[in-house]
Amino acid sequence: MTSKIVEAAKILRDAEIILIGAGAGLSTAAGYTYSGERFEKNFADFAEKYGFNDMYSGGFYHYETPEEFWAFWSRNILVNRYDQPPSEVHLKLLNLVRDKDYFVITTNVDHLFQNAGFDKSRLFYTQGDYGLLQCSKPCHNRTYDNEEIIRKMVAAQKNMRVPAELIPHCPKCGEVMTTNLRIDDKFVEDAGWKLASAHYHKFLHKNFFSDIVYLELGVGGNTPGIIKYPFWNFTAENPKARYICVNFGEAFVPNQIAAQSIAINADIKDFLAQI
Repeated sequence: MTSKIVEAAKILRDAEIILIGAGAGLSTAAGYTYSGERFEKNFADFAEKYGFNDMYSGGFYHYETPEEFWAFWSRNILVNRYDQPPSEVHLKLLNLVRDKDYFVITTNVDHLFQNAGFDKSRLFYTQGDYGLLQCSKPCHNRTYDNEEIIRKMVAAQKNMRVPAELIPHCPKCGEVMTTNLRIDDKFVEDAGWKLASAHYHKFLHKNFFSDIVYLELGVGGNTPGIIKYPFWNFTAENPKARYICVNFGEAFVPNQIAAQSIAINADIKDFLAQI
Protein backbone atom coordinates (compact mmCIF):
# COMPACT_ATOMS: atom_id res chain seq x y z
CA MET A 1 0.00 0.00 0.00
CA THR A 2 1.12 3.56 -0.61
CA SER A 3 1.64 5.88 2.34
CA LYS A 4 -1.54 7.77 1.44
CA ILE A 5 -3.64 4.61 1.49
CA VAL A 6 -2.08 3.53 4.80
CA GLU A 7 -2.92 6.94 6.29
CA ALA A 8 -6.45 6.89 4.88
CA ALA A 9 -7.02 3.37 6.19
CA LYS A 10 -6.03 4.41 9.71
CA ILE A 11 -8.24 7.51 9.61
CA LEU A 12 -11.24 5.48 8.44
CA ARG A 13 -10.66 2.67 10.97
CA ASP A 14 -10.41 5.16 13.84
CA ALA A 15 -13.28 7.37 12.70
CA GLU A 16 -16.58 7.25 14.55
CA ILE A 17 -18.46 9.51 12.11
CA ILE A 18 -18.21 9.19 8.33
CA LEU A 19 -20.13 10.99 5.61
CA ILE A 20 -19.81 9.19 2.26
CA GLY A 21 -20.29 11.15 -0.93
CA ALA A 22 -20.65 8.79 -3.89
CA GLY A 23 -20.58 9.62 -7.58
CA ALA A 24 -20.70 7.67 -10.83
CA GLY A 25 -17.12 6.47 -10.37
CA LEU A 26 -18.21 4.23 -7.51
CA SER A 27 -20.73 2.38 -9.69
CA THR A 28 -18.11 2.10 -12.43
CA ALA A 29 -15.64 0.61 -9.95
CA ALA A 30 -18.31 -1.92 -9.02
CA GLY A 31 -18.51 -3.02 -12.66
CA TYR A 32 -21.71 -1.22 -13.59
CA THR A 33 -20.36 0.51 -16.67
CA TYR A 34 -22.64 2.14 -19.24
CA SER A 35 -20.50 1.25 -22.24
CA GLY A 36 -18.38 -1.62 -23.51
CA GLU A 37 -19.37 -5.23 -22.91
CA ARG A 38 -22.45 -4.52 -20.77
CA PHE A 39 -23.82 -2.13 -23.39
CA GLU A 40 -23.08 -4.44 -26.31
CA LYS A 41 -24.64 -7.41 -24.53
CA ASN A 42 -27.92 -5.63 -23.80
CA PHE A 43 -28.26 -2.90 -26.43
CA ALA A 44 -26.57 -4.03 -29.65
CA ASP A 45 -29.86 -3.63 -31.54
CA PHE A 46 -30.30 -0.07 -30.29
CA ALA A 47 -26.71 0.78 -31.19
CA GLU A 48 -27.21 -0.44 -34.73
CA LYS A 49 -30.50 1.38 -35.26
CA TYR A 50 -29.93 4.66 -33.42
CA GLY A 51 -26.15 5.05 -33.59
CA PHE A 52 -25.29 5.59 -29.91
CA ASN A 53 -22.63 3.54 -28.13
CA ASP A 54 -23.47 3.72 -24.43
CA MET A 55 -26.49 3.63 -22.14
CA TYR A 56 -26.01 7.22 -21.01
CA SER A 57 -26.39 8.51 -24.58
CA GLY A 58 -29.34 6.19 -25.10
CA GLY A 59 -31.07 7.78 -22.13
CA PHE A 60 -30.90 11.20 -23.75
CA TYR A 61 -31.77 10.08 -27.29
CA HIS A 62 -34.88 11.76 -28.71
CA TYR A 63 -37.07 8.76 -29.57
CA GLU A 64 -39.93 9.47 -31.94
CA THR A 65 -42.53 7.45 -30.03
CA PRO A 66 -43.29 6.49 -26.41
CA GLU A 67 -43.12 2.85 -27.54
CA GLU A 68 -39.46 3.29 -28.50
CA PHE A 69 -38.66 5.40 -25.44
CA TRP A 70 -39.99 2.76 -23.07
CA ALA A 71 -38.37 -0.10 -24.98
CA PHE A 72 -34.99 1.44 -24.23
CA TRP A 73 -35.77 2.62 -20.72
CA SER A 74 -37.45 -0.57 -19.53
CA ARG A 75 -34.41 -2.58 -20.62
CA ASN A 76 -32.05 0.02 -19.15
CA ILE A 77 -33.83 0.00 -15.79
CA LEU A 78 -33.99 -3.79 -15.68
CA VAL A 79 -30.25 -4.10 -16.33
CA ASN A 80 -29.15 -1.33 -13.98
CA ARG A 81 -31.72 -1.53 -11.18
CA TYR A 82 -33.40 -4.91 -10.86
CA ASP A 83 -31.38 -7.70 -12.47
CA GLN A 84 -28.14 -7.11 -10.59
CA PRO A 85 -26.52 -8.97 -7.69
CA PRO A 86 -25.21 -7.09 -4.63
CA SER A 87 -22.00 -5.25 -5.50
CA GLU A 88 -18.83 -6.54 -3.82
CA VAL A 89 -17.50 -2.98 -3.79
CA HIS A 90 -20.54 -1.71 -1.91
CA LEU A 91 -20.43 -4.68 0.47
CA LYS A 92 -16.82 -3.83 1.35
CA LEU A 93 -17.81 -0.20 1.87
CA LEU A 94 -20.65 -1.27 4.17
CA ASN A 95 -18.27 -3.44 6.19
CA LEU A 96 -16.07 -0.38 6.64
CA VAL A 97 -18.84 1.80 8.11
CA ARG A 98 -21.55 -0.49 9.47
CA ASP A 99 -20.49 -0.02 13.13
CA LYS A 100 -20.01 3.73 12.79
CA ASP A 101 -22.31 6.73 12.67
CA TYR A 102 -22.44 7.04 8.88
CA PHE A 103 -24.53 8.62 6.17
CA VAL A 104 -24.43 8.41 2.37
CA ILE A 105 -25.27 11.14 -0.11
CA THR A 106 -25.11 10.03 -3.74
CA THR A 107 -25.91 11.24 -7.23
CA ASN A 108 -26.21 7.62 -8.39
CA VAL A 109 -29.67 6.27 -9.16
CA ASP A 110 -28.95 2.54 -9.39
CA HIS A 111 -29.96 1.33 -5.89
CA LEU A 112 -26.60 -0.38 -5.30
CA PHE A 113 -26.36 0.90 -1.73
CA GLN A 114 -29.67 -0.61 -0.68
CA ASN A 115 -28.92 -3.84 -2.57
CA ALA A 116 -25.78 -4.18 -0.45
CA GLY A 117 -27.70 -3.70 2.79
CA PHE A 118 -27.09 -0.05 3.68
CA ASP A 119 -29.68 1.37 6.06
CA LYS A 120 -32.28 3.19 3.93
CA SER A 121 -32.65 5.89 6.58
CA ARG A 122 -28.96 6.73 6.10
CA LEU A 123 -29.18 7.24 2.32
CA PHE A 124 -29.98 10.32 0.26
CA TYR A 125 -30.39 9.69 -3.48
CA THR A 126 -30.36 13.30 -4.63
CA GLN A 127 -30.94 12.68 -8.35
CA GLY A 128 -33.76 10.12 -8.23
CA ASP A 129 -34.15 6.38 -8.54
CA TYR A 130 -34.40 4.08 -11.56
CA GLY A 131 -37.09 2.20 -9.65
CA LEU A 132 -39.58 5.07 -9.62
CA LEU A 133 -41.95 6.66 -12.12
CA GLN A 134 -43.46 10.14 -12.05
CA CYS A 135 -45.91 12.14 -14.12
CA SER A 136 -44.09 13.75 -17.06
CA LYS A 137 -46.04 16.98 -16.65
CA PRO A 138 -45.77 16.67 -13.56
CA CYS A 139 -49.20 17.33 -12.13
CA HIS A 140 -48.42 16.14 -8.58
CA ASN A 141 -45.45 15.36 -6.34
CA ARG A 142 -45.74 11.62 -6.00
CA THR A 143 -43.68 8.74 -7.42
CA TYR A 144 -44.64 5.13 -8.16
CA ASP A 145 -42.72 1.86 -7.95
CA ASN A 146 -42.14 0.50 -11.44
CA GLU A 147 -40.73 -3.04 -11.17
CA GLU A 148 -43.89 -4.83 -12.28
CA ILE A 149 -44.51 -2.68 -15.36
CA ILE A 150 -40.79 -2.62 -16.27
CA ARG A 151 -40.61 -6.41 -16.33
CA LYS A 152 -43.78 -6.59 -18.42
CA MET A 153 -42.40 -4.09 -20.94
CA VAL A 154 -39.11 -5.94 -21.30
CA ALA A 155 -40.87 -9.27 -21.77
CA ALA A 156 -43.31 -7.92 -24.36
CA GLN A 157 -41.12 -5.60 -26.47
CA LYS A 158 -40.41 -6.45 -30.10
CA ASN A 159 -38.27 -4.59 -32.62
CA MET A 160 -37.30 -2.07 -29.94
CA ARG A 161 -40.90 -1.11 -29.19
CA VAL A 162 -43.24 -1.93 -26.33
CA PRO A 163 -46.98 -2.50 -26.88
CA ALA A 164 -48.88 0.76 -26.58
CA GLU A 165 -51.12 -0.66 -23.86
CA LEU A 166 -48.11 -1.07 -21.55
CA ILE A 167 -47.02 2.57 -21.69
CA PRO A 168 -47.58 3.95 -18.16
CA HIS A 169 -49.91 6.92 -17.75
CA CYS A 170 -50.36 9.25 -14.80
CA PRO A 171 -53.27 8.14 -12.60
CA LYS A 172 -54.17 11.79 -11.93
CA CYS A 173 -54.04 13.59 -15.28
CA GLY A 174 -53.50 10.82 -17.85
CA GLU A 175 -50.19 12.16 -19.20
CA VAL A 176 -47.47 9.66 -20.06
CA MET A 177 -45.30 8.77 -17.07
CA THR A 178 -41.53 9.15 -17.14
CA THR A 179 -38.51 8.20 -15.06
CA ASN A 180 -37.94 9.91 -11.72
CA LEU A 181 -34.50 11.23 -12.67
CA ARG A 182 -33.27 14.80 -12.33
CA ILE A 183 -32.68 15.80 -15.94
CA ASP A 184 -34.69 19.05 -15.97
CA ASP A 185 -36.92 21.23 -13.78
CA LYS A 186 -39.72 18.66 -13.84
CA PHE A 187 -38.05 16.29 -11.41
CA VAL A 188 -40.45 15.29 -8.62
CA GLU A 189 -39.11 15.57 -5.09
CA ASP A 190 -41.61 13.27 -3.42
CA ALA A 191 -42.18 12.59 0.29
CA GLY A 192 -39.42 9.97 0.36
CA TRP A 193 -36.93 12.38 -1.24
CA LYS A 194 -37.81 15.13 1.23
CA LEU A 195 -37.49 12.77 4.19
CA ALA A 196 -34.06 11.61 3.01
CA SER A 197 -33.00 15.24 2.55
CA ALA A 198 -34.15 16.02 6.09
CA HIS A 199 -32.16 13.04 7.45
CA TYR A 200 -29.06 14.26 5.60
CA HIS A 201 -29.29 17.80 6.92
CA LYS A 202 -29.96 16.52 10.45
CA PHE A 203 -26.80 14.39 10.20
CA LEU A 204 -24.82 17.42 8.99
CA HIS A 205 -26.13 19.68 11.74
CA LYS A 206 -25.43 17.11 14.47
CA ASN A 207 -21.88 16.36 13.32
CA PHE A 208 -20.73 19.55 11.64
CA PHE A 209 -18.04 20.45 14.21
CA SER A 210 -17.19 16.90 15.26
CA ASP A 211 -14.26 14.65 14.29
CA ILE A 212 -16.01 13.75 11.05
CA VAL A 213 -14.47 12.17 7.97
CA TYR A 214 -15.79 13.21 4.56
CA LEU A 215 -15.14 10.26 2.24
CA GLU A 216 -15.67 11.21 -1.39
CA LEU A 217 -15.76 8.30 -3.85
CA GLY A 218 -15.85 8.67 -7.63
CA VAL A 219 -17.32 12.16 -7.79
CA GLY A 220 -16.52 13.88 -11.08
CA GLY A 221 -17.15 17.33 -12.46
CA ASN A 222 -20.73 16.96 -13.74
CA THR A 223 -22.47 18.04 -10.54
CA PRO A 224 -19.75 19.21 -8.12
CA GLY A 225 -22.20 21.45 -6.27
CA ILE A 226 -23.97 18.47 -4.72
CA ILE A 227 -21.06 16.64 -3.05
CA LYS A 228 -17.57 17.88 -3.91
CA TYR A 229 -17.85 21.63 -3.24
CA PRO A 230 -19.91 21.18 -0.05
CA PHE A 231 -17.41 18.63 1.27
CA TRP A 232 -14.58 21.11 0.64
CA ASN A 233 -16.48 23.88 2.42
CA PHE A 234 -17.47 21.67 5.37
CA THR A 235 -13.84 20.63 5.82
CA ALA A 236 -12.60 24.22 5.63
CA GLU A 237 -15.06 25.31 8.32
CA ASN A 238 -14.12 22.53 10.77
CA PRO A 239 -10.47 22.14 11.80
CA LYS A 240 -11.25 18.67 13.24
CA ALA A 241 -12.68 17.34 9.95
CA ARG A 242 -10.76 15.14 7.51
CA TYR A 243 -11.44 14.88 3.78
CA ILE A 244 -10.50 11.81 1.75
CA CYS A 245 -11.01 11.84 -2.02
CA VAL A 246 -10.62 8.59 -3.97
CA ASN A 247 -11.04 8.94 -7.70
CA PHE A 248 -9.17 7.28 -10.55
CA GLY A 249 -7.62 10.14 -12.53
CA GLU A 250 -9.54 12.93 -10.80
CA ALA A 251 -8.32 13.00 -7.19
CA PHE A 252 -7.36 16.47 -6.01
CA VAL A 253 -7.96 18.90 -3.15
CA PRO A 254 -7.82 22.70 -2.81
CA ASN A 255 -4.76 24.20 -1.14
CA GLN A 256 -6.92 25.68 1.61
CA ILE A 257 -7.73 22.23 3.05
CA ALA A 258 -4.63 20.30 1.94
CA ALA A 259 -3.42 19.78 5.52
CA GLN A 260 -6.72 18.07 6.41
CA SER A 261 -7.02 16.07 3.22
CA ILE A 262 -5.82 13.00 1.35
CA ALA A 263 -6.26 12.67 -2.42
CA ILE A 264 -5.87 9.12 -3.70
CA ASN A 265 -5.64 8.56 -7.43
CA ALA A 266 -6.69 4.91 -7.54
CA ASP A 267 -9.44 2.55 -8.57
CA ILE A 268 -12.01 2.56 -5.75
CA LYS A 269 -12.35 -1.23 -5.90
CA ASP A 270 -8.60 -1.64 -5.31
CA PHE A 271 -8.62 1.00 -2.59
CA LEU A 272 -11.38 -0.70 -0.61
CA ALA A 273 -9.75 -4.10 -1.05
CA GLN A 274 -6.48 -2.79 0.36
CA ILE A 275 -7.92 -1.04 3.41
